Amino acid sequence: MSAMKLLSSITLLAVALVAPGLRAQEGPWMVRLRAVSLNPANKSDAVTGIPADAIHVSSKVIPEIDFSYFFSPNLAAELVLTVPQEHDVTLAGTKIGTFKQLPPTLLGQWHFLPGQTVNPYVGLGLNLTLISDVKLANGALDLDKTSVGLAAQAGVDFQVAKNCFINVDVKYVQIHSDVKVAATGAKVTSVKVDPMLYGVGIGYRF
Repeated sequence: MSAMKLLSSITLLAVALVAPGLRAQEGPWMVRLRAVSLNPANKSDAVTGIPADAIHVSSKVIPEIDFSYFFSPNLAAELVLTVPQEHDVTLAGTKIGTFKQLPPTLLGQWHFLPGQTVNPYVGLGLNLTLISDVKLANGALDLDKTSVGLAAQAGVDFQVAKNCFINVDVKYVQIHSDVKVAATGAKVTSVKVDPMLYGVGIGYRF
């Protein structure tokens, strides 16, 4: 089973367990579209010839879609998705290549003021980042293909019309990878991308 199918299955299972108690209620689903600024922390280990924090992954603005299911007025689960994103990698300011990452994230959320015009929330969950198309140092270097880490968020939904919302959201996601020699798999260094993600978008509750 692929990682995406696994995350989807977990979400559907959780919905199936609580759905009977919500059939009499309206609007358990919410979908949001966001523009997100991804800003990596860029922490890397020092090794011979490479100082600490010398490896940087580029920042960028990415599209994001998420699907939330409300188990109760306060409690929801959110699945955050995007499309594979390509990043430049630099070493001491010199570009050494690119890679792509796909970071589906599943969070449990607590909404503090359900039914109010301004509804802040916090969330905690897990991120699974899938790394592909690694092209570093003309193929001499490689990265781990998966990273699993914690994710945390805080945000606010502002209701602007019936079922319609403006959303502001901040997330922290743990993403790490070993940099390895492609030919042998020997570890060269470790990189913590650990980005902060600042998002703004629109939401629809149904």
